[in-house]
Amino acid sequence: MQEPLSTERQTYEHSYVRSLFDKIAPHYDFLNHFLSLGFDILWRRKAIRLLSEHHPKSILDIATGTGDLAIEASKLPVEHICGVDLSPEMLKFAQKKILRRGLKPRIVVEEGSAECLRFPDNRFDAVMVAFGIRNFSNLNEGLREMLRVIRPGGAAMILEFSKPRRTPFKQLYAFYFARILPRLGGMISKSPEAYQYLPSTVQTFPDGERLLDILHSIGFVRSHHYPLTLGIATVYVAEKPTQP
Repeated sequence: MQEPLSTERQTYEHSYVRSLFDKIAPHYDFLNHFLSLGFDILWRRKAIRLLSEHHPKSILDIATGTGDLAIEASKLPVEHICGVDLSPEMLKFAQKKILRRGLKPRIVVEEGSAECLRFPDNRFDAVMVAFGIRNFSNLNEGLREMLRVIRPGGAAMILEFSKPRRTPFKQLYAFYFARILPRLGGMISKSPEAYQYLPSTVQTFPDGERLLDILHSIGFVRSHHYPLTLGIATVYVAEKPTQP
């Protein structure tokens, strides 16, 4: 296996990320839908449709947050979904939603770090993460852990913000993302810091072909990316080799 590519980006300690998301947990779902004009719901559906082509029966959802991606994945013929997240406050809202929909014990959630998963090798048919991979303190280590717990031939699916490339949409979106979104998010959530954090992590995250190169350097194969809504978000799907 080749040496993983280095990633120069803005990163934060686990304790800092946990405190930010604990603070905004009560407003998180509303702000996701409001600030994305509801596109985040469509993006998750598209991501799960792409993952469904791999027919997973067991799924690990990293950075599960309030559980929206795991709940969307439960519409597939899966047997078990486990969600992990750094933020206990986010997980409280996930648990309420799971119980309200009658999805327990099919979906279970617990505290956990992407860079140090407690699960054995080759445990899941698929691992997924939505809008959380840019929060990894160590991207390469988190991706190695994802690869480790996927069974040979299984899939990883990543949904993450990306940077639009087309003019003039690129400039309009950059202005909204850097100036408007942080003000609206901070005003509604009463946590301006959290919505200043968002554009700072997106701006330095290695998206598009760069992330595919990193996935290959970690050991994933047959990776593809699917830009959504003019490149505001992107779905990445990659596989674990069947042979070491």
